[in-house]
Amino acid sequence: MKTLKAYSISFKGLKLGKHHYEFEITDAFFNEFEYSLVKKGKLDCKVELEKQETMLLLGFTINGVADRSCDHCLAEFPETVAVAERQIVKFGEAEPEEEDDEIMYLTRNDFELDLSRLIYEYINLAMPLTSVCGNIGNTPFCDQEMLDKLKKLSGREEENIDPDPRWNVLKNIK
Repeated sequence: MKTLKAYSISFKGLKLGKHHYEFEITDAFFNEFEYSLVKKGKLDCKVELEKQETMLLLGFTINGVADRSCDHCLAEFPETVAVAERQIVKFGEAEPEEEDDEIMYLTRNDFELDLSRLIYEYINLAMPLTSVCGNIGNTPFCDQEMLDKLKKLSGREEENIDPDPRWNVLKNIK
């Protein structure tokens, strides 16, 4: 958790207006989260904080590369990440009908805003559901040897071998 302390902003003494912050996101950042989709990466996060009387407006721009595992051949490959998000932070208690993903609430006693969880979520949400290093077998990333091993170990019989003839009887039932 000590690593994540670097991703906090103390807003208590800030003047009204816009303030800019930059954070470097490395492997140490991702190691702090146990079940992260991303374990390695090098990204830059720029945060624009606009302090107003009753709220803080945050704009996030995250760019860089995260290492992912291909779902087909299990090879590591770089995934480009480009994120642009915003967050509203209001002071006071949340009203039940006002709950929203883009609005956070802080009490008047809070003096620091921890951005690590937001940055983590934005990066993980930017990852595609399926990670494929490219066209299978047609890119320098896809590991053809691994694909061949997986195909061999999959337990499927070759297409040209006839299935068990006992199943042919069931095909005729209608």
